[in-house]
Amino acid sequence: MTKRDGKDIKKLRWNKSLKDMVKNKQQRRNRYEELSQVDIQELMQKPLCHDLDENKRILQMLFEECSDIVFRDFTIEGTKTKATLIAVDGLVNTQLVDGHLLRSLLNGEGGESNLDLLQERTITATQMSSVENMGELVRQLLNGDTILLVDGNGKGLSVGLRGAEHRGVSEPETETVVRGPREGFTENIRTNTSMLRRKLKTPRLKMKAMVVGRETQTNLVISYLEGIVDPNLVQEVVKRIENIDIDGILESGYIEELIQDDTWSVFPQIMHTERPDTTAAVLLEGRVAVMVDGTPFVLIMPTTLWSMMQASEDYYERWQIGSLIRGLRIMLFLVGMLTPGLYIAIITFHQEMLPTSLLLSIAAARETIPFPAVVEALIMETAFEALREAGIRLPRTIGQAVSILGALVVGQAAVEAGIVSAPMVIVVSITGIASFTVPRFNLAISVRILRYPLMILAAVFGIFGIIIGTMLILGHLCKLRSFGLPYFSPVGPMRYADWNDTFVRMPLWSNEERPLQLNKENERRVGERTSQKIADKGGMKGEEK
Repeated sequence: MTKRDGKDIKKLRWNKSLKDMVKNKQQRRNRYEELSQVDIQELMQKPLCHDLDENKRILQMLFEECSDIVFRDFTIEGTKTKATLIAVDGLVNTQLVDGHLLRSLLNGEGGESNLDLLQERTITATQMSSVENMGELVRQLLNGDTILLVDGNGKGLSVGLRGAEHRGVSEPETETVVRGPREGFTENIRTNTSMLRRKLKTPRLKMKAMVVGRETQTNLVISYLEGIVDPNLVQEVVKRIENIDIDGILESGYIEELIQDDTWSVFPQIMHTERPDTTAAVLLEGRVAVMVDGTPFVLIMPTTLWSMMQASEDYYERWQIGSLIRGLRIMLFLVGMLTPGLYIAIITFHQEMLPTSLLLSIAAARETIPFPAVVEALIMETAFEALREAGIRLPRTIGQAVSILGALVVGQAAVEAGIVSAPMVIVVSITGIASFTVPRFNLAISVRILRYPLMILAAVFGIFGIIIGTMLILGHLCKLRSFGLPYFSPVGPMRYADWNDTFVRMPLWSNEERPLQLNKENERRVGERTSQKIADKGGMKGEEK
């Protein structure tokens, strides 16, 4: 054989290996394309085989190139039966799996190969359940359970030995209080359910588990108090969540947007909170809470505009203080929405509404300003929103520096340069401070959005434009619904019986009944004897000795 023939043979071998590689790669791609069409919901219908190797083959094909999926093959001592443990590395507690589950099976404790007998006699875990189809097995595995498959059994065993790292309980940053609990929800749904269970120690507290998202398979829990909540409300919430068909749910905001009544409204129709005490309080009123795995924000439904103006601290202080703060909050809500428009309308059309000395002062400040009031307001409002957004996105230390720099240096420089007037800086500052007093962030965003069309209407029509805009907003609020509940109630429609916890916070003993629009069966909250004694005596007086 010549040297050239040897090179040709090597070339043929190389080409053959290259073709085999391309062929294997093409086969793998075809297999991926075939598997990508298989949904977990379809696998739910496929039962497990009695042959262990066949079950392993399907699972290894599904989780090909998944380095975190661990298959541990072993033989049960005493019966010489093949078995396999399957787990996701990072989601299970490996010490419990090795020390309790695997060791007991390898040592032959019980000497059984039947899963039912192993579950009764050998395995000591608290949480165990049987899985009889491939879809349920995959879902339990990806939730963090350990799967045990034994040859000759047409089902598997899911053992709850989860041990994933999660954030500890800490004070919520978005709902800080001076007086009240310092604990907030975390990203772990079981931690959240336990925190709520500690607040409401009653078997009436129900927690219905559901799974949403084709790819994420996100766990959520619908929580309510049986006998207090309207059953039709629970059915409506379950129905809307069941109708969700989306590939992934990564945060509770996905759920909120998909189940709310009016997507085009700027007002939020579902309230969210990080506080267990707030969640317990709304459940006692007859509402429903939805906890989503992977986020500390719990959804509360239905809600109203007035309930979103309430804070948990209103009920921890004396009722006089709570009423004063709530009234101030409602007033500043209107200030944050209407002040820029009123300033533009008065400066542009209705100067006679100002005292002469104040009008001369504002005119002197605006003498060198090249822009009309509406353009000046739009520039300042946009700059303020940009500074606020920058302060949120940047690290805390830098964010505070940016806020101070923007508020002091840039604002002062803009006034001295004659770009904006000092009165406009004052108006925008008051507006920004007022918007921060709204206890719910999503409602504060609604105020910031509505501020712009009201400024445009004020620049075109003056005070009449603000009146038109306000009437349109009120009409929209009266029309809006949150799971069938009027969003503007108990003001529109009028329900005077619920006004004792709307604009003011009356004493707890006087709130004898739950909100009438939420509950019609179990209405009473305070015992008749307690409330009557306090009302008659003006307080619980001690006995004189």
